[in-house]
Amino acid sequence: MSYIFSLPEHPAVPIVGSEALFPVNRIYCVGRNYEAHAKEMNTDPKREPPFFFLKPADAVVIKGAPVPYPSRTDNLHHEIELVIAIGSQARNVSVDNAPEVIFGYAVGNDLTRRDLQLDARAKGRPWDTGKSFDQSAPIGPIYKREEVGDINQGRIWLSVNGEICQDADIQDLIWQVPEIIAELSAYYTLQPGDLIFTGTPAGVGPLKPGDHIEGGIEGLGTLVTDIIDSDF
Repeated sequence: MSYIFSLPEHPAVPIVGSEALFPVNRIYCVGRNYEAHAKEMNTDPKREPPFFFLKPADAVVIKGAPVPYPSRTDNLHHEIELVIAIGSQARNVSVDNAPEVIFGYAVGNDLTRRDLQLDARAKGRPWDTGKSFDQSAPIGPIYKREEVGDINQGRIWLSVNGEICQDADIQDLIWQVPEIIAELSAYYTLQPGDLIFTGTPAGVGPLKPGDHIEGGIEGLGTLVTDIIDSDF
């Protein structure tokens, strides 16, 4: 089969201890999944069913590549998150069986054009322009579940230019990893290659060109990202 133009390289994430790559299918994100972050966003932190939004697969930024400051925003924010890498198909999976579909875990940063997101929220519009833009999903290498076990606790943190901004524990998630997978699989058939960003703790804040970001999760290493001047 031929195509009318050359296809771009398929987005893929490195796997710790392997030369093979994890091909990205879809990127799902969970909104407001830490109580303190929900409060800082002036929303209700009660444990209601989680809601989801998506980013394009090619939003991933790997190997510590720099991120140009995105267009049409004056308020780019960092959001450090635990990322689940799905390794097998799942539809209507139970909470008890959900861990079986996990390939591994990684550190991610859900970069957000906060001004556009809040404007859309106020108008009852989708968040796409605030969340689903180019290079909005920096991610570290994936650690296999079979080697690190299930990540249900451990420090999650982020610093900007050496100053700690976000500092919490994975156990503070309102919806834990198996619950997220079970709920999401009731809406979509999860496929190998899917990534799930599980939500961010309190302390989100603005970024500017020249900022150096480091963020990590206990047992999953550190993700380093630099914000550079825009290409636009």
